[in-house]
Amino acid sequence: MLWGVPIVAVAGGLAYWILNAPASAPPAAAPPITAVGAMTLKTQTVELSKDLPSRTHAYKVADIRPQATGIITARLFEEGASVSKGQALYQIDPAPYQAQYDSAFADLYRTQTNLKLVKAKADRYKKLLKTNAVSQQTYEDVVSALDQATADLAVAEAAVAAAQVSLNYTKVYAPISGRIGKSSITPGALVTANQAATLATVTQLDPIYVDLSLPSRDLQRLRAQFEEAQKTVVSLSDESGLTTYSHDGELQFSEVTVDQTTGAVLLRALFPNPDQLLLPGMFVRAKLHLKPIDAILVPQSAAIRGSDGKLKVWVIGADNVVKPVPIQAHQTVANAWLVDSGVESGMTIVTEGFQKIRPGVTVNPTFEKAE
Repeated sequence: MLWGVPIVAVAGGLAYWILNAPASAPPAAAPPITAVGAMTLKTQTVELSKDLPSRTHAYKVADIRPQATGIITARLFEEGASVSKGQALYQIDPAPYQAQYDSAFADLYRTQTNLKLVKAKADRYKKLLKTNAVSQQTYEDVVSALDQATADLAVAEAAVAAAQVSLNYTKVYAPISGRIGKSSITPGALVTANQAATLATVTQLDPIYVDLSLPSRDLQRLRAQFEEAQKTVVSLSDESGLTTYSHDGELQFSEVTVDQTTGAVLLRALFPNPDQLLLPGMFVRAKLHLKPIDAILVPQSAAIRGSDGKLKVWVIGADNVVKPVPIQAHQTVANAWLVDSGVESGMTIVTEGFQKIRPGVTVNPTFEKAE
């Protein structure tokens, strides 16, 4: 016994206390660090371009109309063929105009003969006046007649010139070089000078205009680039974008007004068209090749659009803690956003693993090469 207490009882109580004593709590485990893909942003030179819907327009178009009245006696071209500037296209019966010319020429000959007679008389009277063989009044009358004969000659020469012009108009010439369409009349038809109906139309296809439709909001942003660049190159593809036109064009000008229906501004580019593959009225896709700029690109997969419609990226701080940062971006380059504001060169952003992060989470970034 120990102090009057049985040893067996003490030992049993001690064992019970040891077995039933509360165990100490284990230390709390640290939260796991989330692994994410990441990249470091850097400024890079970006080749900018802008795809725009476009339509082709002829460089020059000339509607052929007669400038003389008469019967068409011949058509002097093949429909659909190429014609040269100054080439005769139609022949109008010249007989009445030839008669007018001959009459005017005869009047001219008569006035020339009369002028010679009056001039000789005036010279003779001038000598007689010195000897007082004729009066001063008689001499002045002869001089006046000489002036009248000189004026008559000028009128006759003008009449011959006008008759020659009318005679020339009996042949209808091509005012420009290009491709001529179908003829609206046949030989034997009566035409009138300056009639409303056209005889045919000549269209110049090389070079050719391409009109681009640019939203006015983009024009304000791109105007500085247009002004700084010596020239803006434009390339073309077909409406599907699969076939590229082999010749590049050059931007010529922009319209000064905005289309109230579409809110767009017209830009016009000029393209060589030696093979005449481009025809007026075709729909094509044009690409404006703009001046290269230094900018930051963010992969589209790394930018998330929130419920408010704004883009944001997850930025990793120096302590590897993430936070969302809104960015401004107006266009894409390949598969990346061209950033206007929001992030800077040297920042690190998350590219993969968005579903596992939230603001304030510490991450373990795995870096990948920026696109």
